[in-house]
Amino acid sequence: MTALTLSTSSAASLRADAIVIGVAKGEKGPVVASGAEDVDKAFDGKLAAVLETLGASGGEGEVTKLPAPSGFKAPVVLAVGLGEKPGKGESFDADTLRRAAGAAARALSGSAKGAFALPVTDAADASAVAEGALLGAYSFTAYRTDGNGKKKAADDKSAPLAEVALLGTKPRDKAFKAAAERATALAAEVNRARDLVNTPSNDLTPASFAAAAQSAAKEHGLKAEVLDEKALIKGGYGGLVGVGKGSENPPRLVKLSYTHPKAKQHLAFVGKGITYDSGGISLKPAGHNETMKCDMSGAAAVLGAVVAASRLGLRVNVTGWLALAENMPSGSATRPGDVLRMYSGKTVEVLNTDAEGRLVMADALTRASEEKPDAIVDVATLTGAMVVALGNRTFAVMANTDAFRDTVHETALEAGEQSWPMPMPKELRKSMDSPVADMANIGERAGGGLVAGLFLQEFVGEGIDWAHLDIAGPAFHESAPFGYTPKGGTGSGLRTLVRLAERAAGGDLG
Repeated sequence: MTALTLSTSSAASLRADAIVIGVAKGEKGPVVASGAEDVDKAFDGKLAAVLETLGASGGEGEVTKLPAPSGFKAPVVLAVGLGEKPGKGESFDADTLRRAAGAAARALSGSAKGAFALPVTDAADASAVAEGALLGAYSFTAYRTDGNGKKKAADDKSAPLAEVALLGTKPRDKAFKAAAERATALAAEVNRARDLVNTPSNDLTPASFAAAAQSAAKEHGLKAEVLDEKALIKGGYGGLVGVGKGSENPPRLVKLSYTHPKAKQHLAFVGKGITYDSGGISLKPAGHNETMKCDMSGAAAVLGAVVAASRLGLRVNVTGWLALAENMPSGSATRPGDVLRMYSGKTVEVLNTDAEGRLVMADALTRASEEKPDAIVDVATLTGAMVVALGNRTFAVMANTDAFRDTVHETALEAGEQSWPMPMPKELRKSMDSPVADMANIGERAGGGLVAGLFLQEFVGEGIDWAHLDIAGPAFHESAPFGYTPKGGTGSGLRTLVRLAERAAGGDLG
């Protein structure tokens, strides 16, 4: 994990591999952002002109390197674009700072230390820069070797930036210290989730995922309970058992509990944890299987969120439920047309075994409801339909009340995650009627993501606020990295869950 330090040093005096500064787009060309005054002064106030000569415009995410001025202890200045210059009296928003810091951290891969002199006027700005830098300084190298079977050396150019020094901060100030601690904990858990998502399915099975959750729980003072396949069969968890029947790697249900003695609210987070999704008997077509190790992204986000709540000492009780299974075709697999009896007692006709996530989630939602939390939020890479609707960077928010849906959407934006509120049209529920069971696991194809949300709602306890995050688009990024988002697993949804827990701890959940 990249180290984070707060520093009062000047850009000229700090020993580092590079000084990171911000540059914005102005009306007449690039404009040097606040925080870089020492650097601009060393260029006789002409740094913006030098950057423009080098082709810099200040466009968001743009990175320009140039030699540091004489007398600086860092050899390089790295200018990162912030986008449009804010209007008079305005400042850069938090996610602009996050993305810029992330882009700079990625550009400094393989370096020992980066000194970040981005615009920081208060602890909130420091938190955004720190969070972005730590999220950007991520690399999944567990399976990289030197070609001879040995893991690559830590100083390899692909290694994450080793240390982030935040200039213009107050190391002894309580607000700045808290901001640094939060950013460190949050980034560590997002990166934990990313590691899990990026781990191939031959190494991450339901059992090994459960073991990883138990290890994290032990390290951070959480209670962990794991139901294995025998306990699931005995307990009547028909959804989890039915989905896992076709695999040699049997399912698990993991419960993680964080409690605070002064907590006044209890949140339950439920995560879809399909460690590999072949589609089952309804096999996915060629070209749709290669990234299906990411179908456990929701469970990874829930694990990280519960651990983060503990690390931050939030005054709220948080229970995480990881619904873990592998969806494979075999002679023992659930067939289209089979009927499963769910943990709730409802019967479900399985018309498509590739609509398996909602089946494991249904059991976990019912179980979570039994504890009567104040609210349940589930996270799942649930439907390709939602990717079609919202693209690859935005997740959907559905809920059983408009008020709670809007609260979760608002919270996601506060956390810096792109989301969009979606409706739950009652007329679509009829499309899941079954002639042989209480309901089917699929309905109308049009609005398929909404149908999936309506299915899940059937398994939420009466009177409990519930929201569903469909993160199928942003959970796994297949294109080039941008901002603080790497290629591969992203940890989508985790920061929203943590922010919800923070709001609940402060009595501001609504």
